[in-house]
Amino acid sequence: MSVTVDWLNSEADQIELKLLLDAITLRYGYDFTGYALPTVARRVSQFVADHGLATYAEVSSRVLRDQRFFHELLPCFSVSVTALFRDPYVYTALADKVIPALRSWPHIKIWHAGCATGEEVYSNAILLKEAGLLERSTLYATDISQPALDTGRAGIYSLGVIQKGTENFLACGASSALSDHYHARYNAAIMNADLRARVMFARHNLAMDASFGEMQMIVCRNVLIYFSEQLQDRVLGLFLESLESGGYLCLGDKESLTFSSVADQFETIDEAARIYRKAPR
Repeated sequence: MSVTVDWLNSEADQIELKLLLDAITLRYGYDFTGYALPTVARRVSQFVADHGLATYAEVSSRVLRDQRFFHELLPCFSVSVTALFRDPYVYTALADKVIPALRSWPHIKIWHAGCATGEEVYSNAILLKEAGLLERSTLYATDISQPALDTGRAGIYSLGVIQKGTENFLACGASSALSDHYHARYNAAIMNADLRARVMFARHNLAMDASFGEMQMIVCRNVLIYFSEQLQDRVLGLFLESLESGGYLCLGDKESLTFSSVADQFETIDEAARIYRKAPR
């Protein structure tokens, strides 16, 4: 069965999809009503097709009565596109323009919001280690997907992931080898224990949960593009609240603060890498 986003051309389908989102909020406390509707429709439509269903209403009925079914659906709302040292120029900019500034804090707290399976979190942990800052750093990695968090917490990745990460790491101009930071066995590799010890994985829903403490840096790359403009503004306000004065925010390459309500409270550090600094009070 082929199901496409064209469903949203039907008023009935639009109503059913919105009722599904309301049902999820009422039953489980996850509010996805601010997500971009075409994106939600595309992902949920594929889920409907994969499970041999016909309508969003059938999904709603099962979601209300079957918690396990809901957790099968939940990854539709989670962005899991990630890689070790994804977009190497971003990590070069972080190493040159942010990591040195973090030295001024006695303890460094970094929040990776929408961390997916954790590759980018470990990438930043490696930057901190090579700068001699890892032992006084804590990285908080959050996502709404428990399976993704479990993968990140284990720190075990396929050799294909490691190979691509090695290419990205070299493109950053690294003077060391990525293999210094993991142990390989059979067809997988595990990130070193000192890296895993500094990362705390936890479930967090950007659409409705509160701030995550006072951070020196927040990384949220290529997550906001899936949100409506209203929800984007809500989340950026959350990040502003969660950053210490002078703290840094790193977004994805298709995201920007330019038209947000918090734009005047940040200064641009690197426009290409989408790195911003909360203006000191």
